[in-house]
Amino acid sequence: MKRWGKQGLGWSAIALVAVAIPAAARQPENILPSPAPSAPATPAPATPAAQPSPAATLPAPTPAPAAPPSALPSPAPALPVQAPLDEPVMAWSAADAQALLATILAIGEDGLLPADYQPDALRAAIAAGAGAALDAQASRSFAWLVEDMRDGRTRMDARQGWFVVDPDVETSPTSAVMAQALSSHDIAGAVAALAPTHPDYQALKAALAATPKTDKVRRAQLRVNLDRWRWLQRDLGKFYLFTNVPEYQLRLTVDNTIIRSYRTIVGKPGKTATPQLAEVVEGVIFNPTWTVPQSIVVGEGLGARLYNNPKQAAREGYKVTKAADGTIYVVQQPGNGNSLGRLKLDMPNEHAIFLHDTNARGLFNQPNRALSHGCVRTENAVQLGMTMARLGSGIPTTESLEIANSGTYTKVPMTKTFPIYIMYFTVATDINGKLATFKDLYGRDASVLASFAAPRKAWDGKRKTSEEVIILDNPL
Repeated sequence: MKRWGKQGLGWSAIALVAVAIPAAARQPENILPSPAPSAPATPAPATPAAQPSPAATLPAPTPAPAAPPSALPSPAPALPVQAPLDEPVMAWSAADAQALLATILAIGEDGLLPADYQPDALRAAIAAGAGAALDAQASRSFAWLVEDMRDGRTRMDARQGWFVVDPDVETSPTSAVMAQALSSHDIAGAVAALAPTHPDYQALKAALAATPKTDKVRRAQLRVNLDRWRWLQRDLGKFYLFTNVPEYQLRLTVDNTIIRSYRTIVGKPGKTATPQLAEVVEGVIFNPTWTVPQSIVVGEGLGARLYNNPKQAAREGYKVTKAADGTIYVVQQPGNGNSLGRLKLDMPNEHAIFLHDTNARGLFNQPNRALSHGCVRTENAVQLGMTMARLGSGIPTTESLEIANSGTYTKVPMTKTFPIYIMYFTVATDINGKLATFKDLYGRDASVLASFAAPRKAWDGKRKTSEEVIILDNPL
């Protein structure tokens, strides 16, 4: 197998991609050149002549100085799933308390509920004058406001399928935010600085401001999706992959701008619903193998059938082995019939969820694409993998194309990793930048709506759902 060197592709090269790829190329397309005759062929829709080829859309790799360590993304250490309570009591002046009261009364613009932060009790404490009572009440109201702006009002027991641990409590602990606010006397600014930086958050705020107060259903729906942004870390980073499950779209994103988008197929409702994750792509696997789950090997009798018929196993593209304990293992080999298609993005996680190609590409034409066993099938996945290999490992397009067309299992490790966010928004901007409403595929709005309809629950420090982790390793 051909070896490749690690080229010095700096992260600055990614910015060139945004310039080199025209807006039209952001829509799902096929730019993979036709494979060589000796390579496994893969059916794909014809590419319009006006669309650029990989060589035209991606800049040639050139050596670049290594970025400073602070500029390179690196896997974050595992975060605790329980955070300590941090609600300090500090000294408040009447002026700062008045500024806090004004901030609370305006917090409805962010989809939060002013009454949650005890404005009447704060107003009474201000009237009584500076002292221990004002310090206690203002500190309590401010701490609760910080918790909800930073981490979301919805507690973990109402977040279905949410397996993301938000690191913001480490970077902006309540005590530090309160001390800074009191030092600067900019209470509103300290609270606003906790808001998500993604443009969707501002788009949802604008929609909420434009929605009549009589339209309670729509306002509640906007409130739910604003809160979902607060469940995530405040800043998603400069370079990332993002997929909104109900939209059936994946985005390759730089500076919150879509560089390319790809249609997706997601998990069917029920036990195979796609969970919400924030992971890291660690490698690109061209021509992957698929280890068939024991639920199929044993439960559907595939293992015994193929083990007793080795010629049939070879004809169908499976390698079958039996361990000393009698367990039969079935691994589907690379090829056009492989259930993972020709590409898989390696993103280790406890659910065995990943992005991959498929050998049933016609399904991308269906409007309802909640069809998988949890993993996210991605249209034009080989194109995506080539782009990721180029940006994450510095492999030239020609070489990644050669690898893709070789038919041989090849894992390209990412020397510069990409975060990937698998999210669930029922109101969000679509791939064309317009605010859209998407079907609540998994019925996940109801529990969040119920939490907003009920009194605010004290923050319990839980940062990850206690839901059962279901291993979803079946792409069929």
